[in-house]
Amino acid sequence: MSARRTDGSAGDADYGTIGAGYTDYRRPDDRIARVIADALGDARTVINVGAGAGSYESVAPSVTPVEPSASMRAQRPAHLPPAVEAMAEDLPFPDDGFDAAMTTFSVHQWSDLKAGLREMRRVARGPVVILTCDPDRVRDFWLYEYAPLVLDTEARRYPSVGEITEVLGGEASVRRVPIPADCTDGFNEAYYARPERLLDPGARQACSAWSFVEPALGEQYVERLRTDLESGAWDERHGALRRQPYLDGSLVLIRAIPA
Repeated sequence: MSARRTDGSAGDADYGTIGAGYTDYRRPDDRIARVIADALGDARTVINVGAGAGSYESVAPSVTPVEPSASMRAQRPAHLPPAVEAMAEDLPFPDDGFDAAMTTFSVHQWSDLKAGLREMRRVARGPVVILTCDPDRVRDFWLYEYAPLVLDTEARRYPSVGEITEVLGGEASVRRVPIPADCTDGFNEAYYARPERLLDPGARQACSAWSFVEPALGEQYVERLRTDLESGAWDERHGALRRQPYLDGSLVLIRAIPA
């Protein structure tokens, strides 16, 4: 396992550095939340691994959040329970202690994917539900024309859907999750119809893949996008997306139940 950062971040991204203002841009989207709730079914007790600031925790009656980063725990709103300081790879709970386990936009940041998935399976007697991105589709997004190393980083970090389902075992299903044009959860593809939003440094900072690109290169990417937006070149190639209500992008929901 990699060493934890100063604020406790246990994966490859340092949320002590990039986590400030995260909740201003990464707010749970109700339509995505409904997909997660459907996958959890009638589970009443749910562990949320890599819980961050609490996105999508409202989908279950009783949630136990787990989050190693102090900066992310500090951004949790007051109406949510405080998060347990722990890592996915070593969950401090007994076997079958929860009806279900969930994690959203987190598996790609774990230092040991297999250990984390096995821990989720161990503590959940019912479904394990994972919201993530399919790395085989990440580069299909128009942003790849402007910021190739950002999406190369994302594609490299996200584990394959097949690897996740193999480790979890049991009966697994994979559901593609449509991304709404006005999505409130600001990951890169959430701005497919609102490219101007990615000119905002805060929006980019809330997408951890940008932190792996040298700042000077990142500014070059942004300037290229800005130029094409001002000239109309972006709209000539991709303007139809502004009128498209949903994007069939890389977002997927994986659900595995014990055999």
